[in-house]
Amino acid sequence: MKKFFITLTFAVLAAWSVAQKPVNPNVSEEAKTLLQKLYSLNGKQTLAGQHNYPLYSDILIERVHNLTDKYPVVVGQDFGYSEPGTLDGINFRQRIVDNAIKWHKKGAIITLMWHAVPPNHKGNFTIWKGEHGIQSKLSDKEWKDLFTEGTEINNNWKSQVDVIAFYLKQLQDEKVPVIFRPYHEMNGDWFWWGYNEENYRKLYQMLYKRLTNYHEINNLLWVFNANELGSSNVKQYDGFYPGDEYVDILATDFYSSGYKGKDYELLQKLGKGKLIAIGECGKLPTIELLKQQPKWAWFMCWSEFLETANNDWGIRHDLYHCDQVMTLDEYTK
Repeated sequence: MKKFFITLTFAVLAAWSVAQKPVNPNVSEEAKTLLQKLYSLNGKQTLAGQHNYPLYSDILIERVHNLTDKYPVVVGQDFGYSEPGTLDGINFRQRIVDNAIKWHKKGAIITLMWHAVPPNHKGNFTIWKGEHGIQSKLSDKEWKDLFTEGTEINNNWKSQVDVIAFYLKQLQDEKVPVIFRPYHEMNGDWFWWGYNEENYRKLYQMLYKRLTNYHEINNLLWVFNANELGSSNVKQYDGFYPGDEYVDILATDFYSSGYKGKDYELLQKLGKGKLIAIGECGKLPTIELLKQQPKWAWFMCWSEFLETANNDWGIRHDLYHCDQVMTLDEYTK
């Protein structure tokens, strides 16, 4: 019996070690160090984070400080998809990169996402809803053509990815590691890349290969970022999971359930020891929740929801000052 438990312990430790290894074998030292740091904090404290709209630059980060006397550790942005000058304008991408470099120098962790324009649209920007909008759909033929080398839609997709690669390359040159969470909330039915398990897995894997193998962008930690379960238009996580060899961190977004589901347990089970995080949230997690679910690596409040969905000053302030949450001043000690 003793030999059995020793063997089992070694097996668990071996699996845990594999889970902590970055999926990109050529990952930068900065990204590798960041992942190690996140694992070292796992289960001890949850990092505070804040998402920002491209138009607003980093105003919302300063707003966090005004409301809590603390800065978040995780600074989030979106590469954008909309007409220049609008909330998610594509013209702000260089400013996003410049701000990421600035906050990295202050010690913050950078996380980037991308509401990608549908590849069946030839334009550089689009709208939220309607034909060729972010929430439009691809036909079965378009999906097939997307995965076929040399087709028009495949070439459109490559061109879109290559633009984002240009900006990610700048961050790599500046030695800024990036927590990258593309094609998020894929298990919901609202984005063009979502709701079809097989198509999504292929799309995620294709993006990973294009950025990692073709562009040799090695400063990314790859996030599988789903949507919380419980709604009729949301499917289970596992069918969309692209595979352990493509995912460093698993995350989900919370906007409706109040963290009442089994997402915490299910993500841990799916990840088999990999980090899990609250990729986006409207209402902030409570101190009590983080005591019960300490393995959330970070939470990231979405844009203005810091105030509109969390209008109690005391709750905001107490969360940012509690033992369960780590802010920028503590992270950079």
